[in-house]
Order: sequence, then C-alpha cells, then structure tokens
Amino acid sequence: MCVARMTAVSICVLGAGVVGMTTALELRAQMPSAMTTVIADKFREATTSDGAAGIFRPGSNFSGETPEITKKWIHDSYTYYNDLYSSDHAELAGVDQVSGFMFSNISEDIVRNHLLEGLVPTYRAASEEELHIYPGGWKHGSFFTTLVTDCRKFLPWAMYRFQESGGTIQNKTVKNLMELTKEFDFVVNCSGLGARQLCSDKKMVPIRGQVLKVQAPWMKMALYAENDTYIIPSSSSVTVGGCRQYDSYDLSVSPHDSAAIKERAYRLLPALRSAPVDREWVGLRPHRSVVRVEPEVCRSPAGTLKVVHNYGHGGYGVTSAPGTARYAVKLLKELHSAGVGNSKL
Repeated sequence: MCVARMTAVSICVLGAGVVGMTTALELRAQMPSAMTTVIADKFREATTSDGAAGIFRPGSNFSGETPEITKKWIHDSYTYYNDLYSSDHAELAGVDQVSGFMFSNISEDIVRNHLLEGLVPTYRAASEEELHIYPGGWKHGSFFTTLVTDCRKFLPWAMYRFQESGGTIQNKTVKNLMELTKEFDFVVNCSGLGARQLCSDKKMVPIRGQVLKVQAPWMKMALYAENDTYIIPSSSSVTVGGCRQYDSYDLSVSPHDSAAIKERAYRLLPALRSAPVDREWVGLRPHRSVVRVEPEVCRSPAGTLKVVHNYGHGGYGVTSAPGTARYAVKLLKELHSAGVGNSKL
C-alpha cells in the first residue's frame, strides 16, 4: 500500500457512523503521520449505522458518479470485509459469512443483482425445489453467499483501532464546516443526513426505516421477499424488516409498521413467531440519488477549507463504506498535492 509522506497535516473526519469510521481507519492506514481527528455529536448506539442489518448487498439503485466508480466502490468494500472475515479480527469486528435467498412472484429481475454477481462466492438462480422451501409459492428466486457485519461490534472495534493507531475523538456538534478552518487543513465530510444543512444539499433525503431485533440463534439463512421483507441474522441478533418511507423524519416506533413487518415476516418464516423481540428500532437512511464523494475548496472570510465529501449512502452505508472511504482518501491526497489554487477544484 502506498503511504503518503505527510507531516504536520491535520485532518478532521466529520461523523462517526460506519462511513466516518471506515474513512478514519483508511486515513490512519494511508497517512499515519497526519494528525487525524473524528468529530461527531453521535457515537455507536446513537448512530443510524447501529441499527443496520449490515448485510453486504447493494441495491440496484445504489449509484456513484459513474457505473465504473460504483462497481469499484462495491468491489473494494467486499475485499475489505472479506479480508476482515479471513483475519483474527473477524469476531471482534462482527464480520461473518451468510447465505440466503431472494424471492419474488413478480419478476426475475427483482431477484437479480448485477453488483453482486461475479463478486460474491455464490450467486445463482434458486432451484425449483428451493422455491418451495419457504411459504409463498415463489416463481422466481436467487441463492447467494455474502458477508454480514454487525455494527454493534464493528463500530466499537473501529473506534478502538482508530485510537490505538494514534487518532483522536471529539464529541462536538458542528453547525458550519467553516468552524473547522482554524483547526484543520482538511475535512472529510461523512455527516450523512446532516449534510442537508451543513452543505445546503437539498438532494439529501431521509428514507425512514423500522426494524425489529429478535433473538433467533437457530436462524442461519438470510431471506428477502417482496414489499421490503427481510430477515437477516448477525452475531448479536436477527434483523426483521422493514419499510422505506421517503422524506419522513419520524423517529418514533410505529405500531402499524411493526404489525405489518411481523405479518409479512411470519408469513415467510412461521417459526419466527416464537422469537423474543429485543428491541424495535427506527432510523433515517441518508439517501442521495448519486452518493457524493468529491472534493471541494470552501472559502469564506474565516479562511479556506479543503473538503472531501463522503455522504449520501442511503441504506447501503455498511455495504459501500470501505470502498467510498478508500476513494475519499485518494481524492484527499490529490487535493493536498494540487494545492488550494488549483483551477480544477
């Protein structure tokens, strides 16, 4: 890996969800001589990442600036998690392998995933026999093997690794990026939905999700079906979902949504009825039609701030964070080399 020779350079990572923490770790790996600080007003259980199911499965609508960039982000992310899975950090980081099915009665296209095919160990059409394992009379299905990351383990692990490597943490609310001008040379903006205000980015929209976390240690397969129905096991619980409510800021648990989630999940997997519910969780996915990973030089009377934005991952933050983190660090290094006056920026 190429290590940048940087001295006395100060970098702020804004945000401590999965995007922020993977970016912080990538900075420490590639720029160990830089002074790197993570600033956030929410950590661990308070982040949206904490409730994520964590399965490596990008949606067909996930998009970077180009198809080539998107594919590279996903490839780099899978490589990152697979390396963790193959290491002695796997259990502490909460990374495990899981297989599963996707079912549909509408179209074969629904159970295809061009970003997973050819990347994960197994991705194939479900057999006629497999289509009848679970209730639903399914006409179309796919079987796949992928990875799942439990953020209740990954976030503490990532924070420990970051601090162990010399990084620092600040609990602080930032209301304007230019507040950081005097303290930092660079900012990597991983503020998620907060970027709507910080950057006046009206393309940022919350997509509300609600899930149940249940205890079903016997559940080893991931299941997807129509109407945003999913059952995903991880090391600490099974995530049962879900819903996608565009432009909703409501963080309260909806009894109506809970009932609908249970009805669909129990129909797909009747044995789940006996699983104790640990908690019900609501999160706002930070959605942007094109995930923003790009440099910007911000100028104001307070000074000049060199920023690399890395936000807008929607419901695919865990899936894509390591890939966009690597790309963001690449852009930061280019920004540093180019200098503030570079006309391209």
